[in-house]
Parts: sequence; C-alpha cells; structure tokens
Amino acid sequence: MGDTQRQINQLREQVETLMREHVTPAVTDIADRAETVVRRGREQAEAVSGQVQERPLLAILVAVGIGYLLGRFLSP
Repeated sequence: MGDTQRQINQLREQVETLMREHVTPAVTDIADRAETVVRRGREQAEAVSGQVQERPLLAILVAVGIGYLLGRFLSP
C-alpha cells in the first residue's frame, strides 16, 4: 500500500508541475490575446459608429447595397 501511495504522490507532483509550468502560462497567454481582440473589436465598432454618425446616408446606402448583394447570392 505504501508503494501505491508513493506513486500517487509522484503523479500528483508531476501534474502540479505541468500545470504550473505549461498550462497556467498558456491559459494566461490566451486570456491576454482574447482581451486584445475584444479591445480592438470595441475600437473598430466605435470607429464604424463614428463614421455612421458622420455620414448616415452613405451608411444606409452601403447597408442596402450589401443586403441586395447578399440576397442575390443567397437566393436560388
């Protein structure tokens, strides 16, 4: 029974080391990248919103044009 417990303890230590050295830094990196993407997305949304407010007629025409093209491409 003592040998089994020792093996379990070794495995637990190996898992903890892997988590500390590999998994945690990878998760942190992914979270940082996701935060950057969200920030850039918000910045782009604000820029588009500003353009729409400056040129509402052009924004409507672009939206109509895109809707028309999508309708033509997606209809049988």
